[in-house]
Amino acid sequence: SPSNLVGILLAAGSGSRFGGDKLLQPLADGVAIAAHAARNLLAVLPSVVAVVRWGDFPLYDMLEQEGCHCEMFQDAAHGMGASLAFGVGHAREADGWVIALADMPNIRPQTIRSVAAALEAGALIAAPTHDGRRGHPVGFAASLRQELQALNGDEGARAVVERHRGEVKLVECADPGILLDIDRREDLRSEEHTSELQ
Repeated sequence: SPSNLVGILLAAGSGSRFGGDKLLQPLADGVAIAAHAARNLLAVLPSVVAVVRWGDFPLYDMLEQEGCHCEMFQDAAHGMGASLAFGVGHAREADGWVIALADMPNIRPQTIRSVAAALEAGALIAAPTHDGRRGHPVGFAASLRQELQALNGDEGARAVVERHRGEVKLVECADPGILLDIDRREDLRSEEHTSELQ
């Protein structure tokens, strides 16, 4: 069973719908969006690779201080799939990967632990669900390395999940944070509401 699981934190988006510098935006507690996402992942997985876009030194420095191993990606404009492939390439010896998004700050560590446990129990792909909806983070076994490293474009790993949908282990959790990403400034209000529910 896999024990060397690595977290991949995708933090290379431009944040254009937010108006830029989204991941450095502090939440109500003063901690930046991406720092929350990193802390949640690091609470479960001691090794986390954060993928940031080329030249984004403020985000790189912040995530490095949080404890991530940061990698700048020159082709981040090619989309989330390309960033994911790049991140997996920097942790290619892992037994599996838990892929998390840096703009999802409210995922509980216990949820991440459940996804990791499903991989350790032999799942090919593991994903949390809440109220019947699949969310993030998503875990992938090492046997999917080549498929993950072949990704490109903005679809993330959706194509890989669809290709193996009969083998996806769904983990039910009482965690609304798995569905909430922050794309626009008005999403911060939803985030505050979700924080109150947790």
